Amino acid sequence: MRDLALFSMLILFVGLAQAEDRAIAGLFESAGVDGTLVIESVDSGTRIVHQDSRARQAFIAASTFKVFNTLIAVEEGAIASATDPLRWDGTQYELTDWNRDQTLESAFKVSCVWCYQELARRVGAEKYPAYLRLAGYGQLREPFDGSSFWLDGALTISAEQQVAFLKQVVERRLPLRASTYDTLETIMLADVGPNHRLYAKTGWSTRTTPGIGWYVGYVKGADDTWLFALNLDAQDADDLPLRRRITLDALAIKGILPED
Repeated sequence: MRDLALFSMLILFVGLAQAEDRAIAGLFESAGVDGTLVIESVDSGTRIVHQDSRARQAFIAASTFKVFNTLIAVEEGAIASATDPLRWDGTQYELTDWNRDQTLESAFKVSCVWCYQELARRVGAEKYPAYLRLAGYGQLREPFDGSSFWLDGALTISAEQQVAFLKQVVERRLPLRASTYDTLETIMLADVGPNHRLYAKTGWSTRTTPGIGWYVGYVKGADDTWLFALNLDAQDADDLPLRRRITLDALAIKGILPED
């Protein structure tokens, strides 16, 4: 009887897990896109994964690398604070938000490529491999271009690795100054609610067909912090709002964020 009870509990647990997977899968299906989403609790280690095999697949890091690049740039003294200026040289870019002077904070918010390329040049290409190894951040193909390796395919990372990296950031386990972490937290804040604070970064790579859209970050709640990393196939710019929409809807389904 005891074995039967245990077997019944196992079947019930598996059924619940499948139901949860179907709930998140339904978000991707309704949007008509293929992708993966990893959600993990910092405190308990509870993990929810949609498309487990894809969650382990590495894709171009694109602008999600701005999270780590911010930490590296500040730690190395390439820029001092969230409000320090980055001077525009007058080059015209397709995105009008890039065609002006920036601060570190505004550069992060508008995902300014030239800004972070300038910071990478200040840091120096030779310093990046050690930082990437230290954090176990993705895979770097060498040799690489020191001002575009996160854009051109030299640096790839999986959704699982994104979450593992973010956990180190939240727990401040990398050997960086407290002020470095404080600066990142200031510029990464995306939304504040009565019982949560959302920290996030988008990414989009068009070097492959289809392109890859990213949304990574974490939610600090009253009782726990939840990490997340989503990537999806993006045919064009019209698919980009789905990155945030699917992620936030999934976090709401799981009770991590309030439902709209």
